[in-house]
Amino acid sequence: MKRRALAPLLGLAAAGYLIGMSPADAQDKLKLAVGQRGNWDTSVSEVGQRAGIFKKHGLELEIVYTQGAGETQQAAISGSVDIGVAAGIMGVLSAYAKGAPVRVIGAETTGAADLYWYVKADSPIKTLKDTAGRTLAYSTNGSSTHGIVSAFMKQYGLTAKPTATGGPPGTLTQVMSGQIDIGWAAPPFGLDQLDQKQIRILASGNDAAAFKGQTVRLLMTTAPVLQSKKDAIDRYMKAYRETVDFMYTDAGLKVYANWLNIPEAKARRTRDDFFPKDSINPDRITGLDEIVKDAVALKFTPNELTKEQLGELIQIPPR
Repeated sequence: MKRRALAPLLGLAAAGYLIGMSPADAQDKLKLAVGQRGNWDTSVSEVGQRAGIFKKHGLELEIVYTQGAGETQQAAISGSVDIGVAAGIMGVLSAYAKGAPVRVIGAETTGAADLYWYVKADSPIKTLKDTAGRTLAYSTNGSSTHGIVSAFMKQYGLTAKPTATGGPPGTLTQVMSGQIDIGWAAPPFGLDQLDQKQIRILASGNDAAAFKGQTVRLLMTTAPVLQSKKDAIDRYMKAYRETVDFMYTDAGLKVYANWLNIPEAKARRTRDDFFPKDSINPDRITGLDEIVKDAVALKFTPNELTKEQLGELIQIPPR
């Protein structure tokens, strides 16, 4: 066959190959900033990637871990990443109110029972009301822990000193060395110290009335990313939902435990004692009417966001 006649056939063959390619054959890359490596709720993307779920949906994730939601949100706003995982809801509302092009693509955690504040076992502090003049930890500005500490201050009339301490490991070091009076953590971190009675829980996030039963952390992106990578974002959410289901199986629990190199019993305790499956349902933001009011009361926004503004801000891809 002459070369001139062969060329159209090769072109048709190539076109047929490209049409027949599955999404998994051509991986789109998404960059993620994820707050607090190893927390059960923040591990969905990592577990899903390790289990091949995101690959099945034609995605390769590049994951960077941060010390808290403030860093996560800033990474997304600056364009360093495509998606911010576990951004504090008050921080996102605040950023939007200030004109940042943030967009919410899902709920990340609802309820705050997983977050706890603790002291050294021999500390004289027995309740939050004993914290006058004491340092009270949160991770970063705009994080869910920042919002909860702000709520503690208002709800209990505290005169403590809110202090950003970063993630749980660094916070524990500061507490045990006496640099910080009241630390914060989330399981699985701190469970060993609690069992060994080195630390004592003072309060949980659900002790802040403004956050109990409400969505506290979000999956977020920006308007430019949502516009330019809409198909990839839609597939990310499909894979995310599939991974949430997977994490509540024995196989999913094993992937999580192996990743963190912790016993499966500890992983199961983290999941079953602190994270009912519905708490990481990405499709429902709970308590939004109250949240926008609390954002004003806690001085995260100057005014309540309107329904039109919330409609622009919250754009969760459909199932």
